[in-house]
Amino acid sequence: MTVRYALPDLNTLLMIDGTRSFLLAGKAGSRFPLCIEYASGEICTTLETDDIIAVSAPEGGALEPAVMLLELVRRYHLPLLVLPSEHPGSKRLRYVVSAGPEISLSCAIQRGTHPDQHLLCSSDELAGVVLRGRPGHIETGDLPPGVHAHLVRLSLRLDQETPGDLTHP
Repeated sequence: MTVRYALPDLNTLLMIDGTRSFLLAGKAGSRFPLCIEYASGEICTTLETDDIIAVSAPEGGALEPAVMLLELVRRYHLPLLVLPSEHPGSKRLRYVVSAGPEISLSCAIQRGTHPDQHLLCSSDELAGVVLRGRPGHIETGDLPPGVHAHLVRLSLRLDQETPGDLTHP
C-alpha cells in the first residue's frame, strides 16, 4: 500500500521513527546542482524541486543535527562526501545523507561509503523502506512493524532568504 505524506512547504519534514533509529526527509524545494565527492573525483547531478533529501540516523540521536545536515544540502548546496569502502571513519558517522527522486533504506551497506544516491544506510528496523518524491508529497510503502511516520514542523522559517529571528552581534 502506498502512503502519501503532504509537505506543504519547506518547513514541513517527514520523520520516520523506529525504536532506536530515525530518518528525516524533506523536499529539495528548488532545482540545483549537487556534487558528490569521491576519493577518485566527483560527479555532479541535478536535484529537482520534488526530489528528496534524507538524513538517516542508524543509531538514533538528536533531531537537530539531522535538520542541520538536511539544510546544509538543501539551502546551501553542500556537496555530499562518499568515503572509500572500509574507511575507518565510516564507523563514527552518526548521520548519513542521500538525495534524489527515490531513496531506499538498507542496513547491508557501510555508512558513508555507498556511491549510489538511491541507497541510504539505515538500521535494520528501517531497512526496506522506500521514499519517493512526488509533487507536494513524499510516498512510502508500508512501514515495518514498530516504525511510525509523522510530520515535523520547523519553527524557524527556512523559506526566507534571511531568517527574521536571527540577529548578528
